[in-house]
Amino acid sequence: MLEQALTAVAAAGGLAVVQAAGTDAWTGVRQAVARWFGRGDVERERVELERLDRTAEVLAAAEADTTVSLRVRQEAAWQTRIEAVLEQLDDTERQDAADELRALLDQYRAPRGASADHRGVAISGDVNARATRGGIATGVVNGEVRIGPPPRPDPSQG
Repeated sequence: MLEQALTAVAAAGGLAVVQAAGTDAWTGVRQAVARWFGRGDVERERVELERLDRTAEVLAAAEADTTVSLRVRQEAAWQTRIEAVLEQLDDTERQDAADELRALLDQYRAPRGASADHRGVAISGDVNARATRGGIATGVVNGEVRIGPPPRPDPSQG
């Protein structure tokens, strides 16, 4: 069983793969992740490139109603694969591999902002959605949610 910090970096790796698929960052992320898995073994790197390509194909072909569940499954699958690699290494190698993965993730971290395609809108960062005058605000959340107390009403509202 991996310590919490290593599990977190594995989760971040799975998320990075899925977030990059189908974007301009995909080529770089794909190569870097395959190289990380290959660890100098050209054949293993080739196999990982094929796996990464299958992931991108699955996500690109997803129907709108299955996109979220497919993304979650793919993130979990890549997290599990990363954890398996880390678990096979001795302590020193494990730390080095985790550091390499963190550096890789930092290099390809998506900038904060918003993007949209035919499947919907993706936003990195804080989002505030509010409906007024009978409107409806909805959304699907993939990631961390922080809920705090509601704001105090304006004194004029009673």
